[in-house]
Amino acid sequence: MNVVKEIVSRTREYGLKYVLKIIIKNRVYKPLNKFVMNISKIIFKKVKIKNTIIIESHNDFDTNGGALYRYLIDNNYNEKYKIVWLIKNKKPKKLPRNVYCFNLIKPGFRKAYNICTAKIITCDDMITEKVKNEQKVFYLTHGIGSLKNVRGKMNIPESVDYILTSSERFAPILAKQLSLEYPSSRIISVGFPCHDYLYCGKTGELGKIINKEYKKHILWMPTFRKGGGDWRNDSSMEQEMGIPLFHSVSEYEEFNNYLRKIDTVLIIKIHPMQNLSNLGIKTLSNIIVLTSETVKNLNVDNYRLIADVDALISDYSAIATEFIHLNRPVAYVFEDAEYYKSGFCVDDPEELTAGPKLYTMDDLYKFTDDVLNDKDTYENKRIKLRNWMFDYQDSDNCRRLVEFMEI
Repeated sequence: MNVVKEIVSRTREYGLKYVLKIIIKNRVYKPLNKFVMNISKIIFKKVKIKNTIIIESHNDFDTNGGALYRYLIDNNYNEKYKIVWLIKNKKPKKLPRNVYCFNLIKPGFRKAYNICTAKIITCDDMITEKVKNEQKVFYLTHGIGSLKNVRGKMNIPESVDYILTSSERFAPILAKQLSLEYPSSRIISVGFPCHDYLYCGKTGELGKIINKEYKKHILWMPTFRKGGGDWRNDSSMEQEMGIPLFHSVSEYEEFNNYLRKIDTVLIIKIHPMQNLSNLGIKTLSNIIVLTSETVKNLNVDNYRLIADVDALISDYSAIATEFIHLNRPVAYVFEDAEYYKSGFCVDDPEELTAGPKLYTMDDLYKFTDDVLNDKDTYENKRIKLRNWMFDYQDSDNCRRLVEFMEI
């Protein structure tokens, strides 16, 4: 009876389609996938390792896995290696030669065969464990320098050979967050593939979203708060509009009018795991809302996009820390900081922030006005944090990682 009540409650909150999707995923696909993998380990036990590279990323073809994949394709590694994607969404209509896709969750013997015989397995989000000792598994992560405390929430299997860190200095914090012993030879610093985009100038990604130039382009990327496959709710503060700061439609529309007057565009990119059932914001004249679906339809890459904007707004997400590579203004929404259930990975958030904290709409207006007028008082702190946080500040991270992989 409790299960029925739970399903009814979740259906009212998230919608029937979303609830059914999660039930099928967790109750049907995952057990079957595990069953097929267990059989495959026996069937393919004596099959030798092949020149196969398996890649998984946060939202398919994005973050570190996506950047590594593009590097491999651009440098013709798919001539020698089969590249296999484990994806969560729809398979792309066209793929380069020797590139294949399989659903990450759904069971299948062809997928299992590739996992059992791959030389390299990389993961950004959901870790695929290796089957043979000769295989190498790399956990690339999908963001480094997050303020979030994730200790106890992430399980890094012993079979993972290498875990990327941004610097030797940040490694102890990362190890603590992942409940790993430190020092550890498993934690390596070679740079993050997706950061290569941040050192290649303007990418043209903004042109996929807007069709005119504005005086300023600001990107807002709120972190995940509510939703996901396990019905998480990381903030006990209710978000009336689905994101912090805005508490009514009128506030939202007034801010859009302000942006129109100052010829500035705000792009709000919703986290792919965020529950959209209570999202009260929508695209207006000077505010553009991107969801996981629209990002896929427009083929927008987060890191190529942030390379094109003038300033970033985020909160406890790693993207705020990564943005300091560009040495441009960044602000942190802290309205629900005291209600954020997980807490932070450091005692004092000031250690990992280099910009103003936004608690109210007045703070948002002030930050926007400062960006418009090129008023920036945090540059020295950004540079100091960047030098502490990142061992490498160049566009050679993919090359270093591939060399380390010896492929």
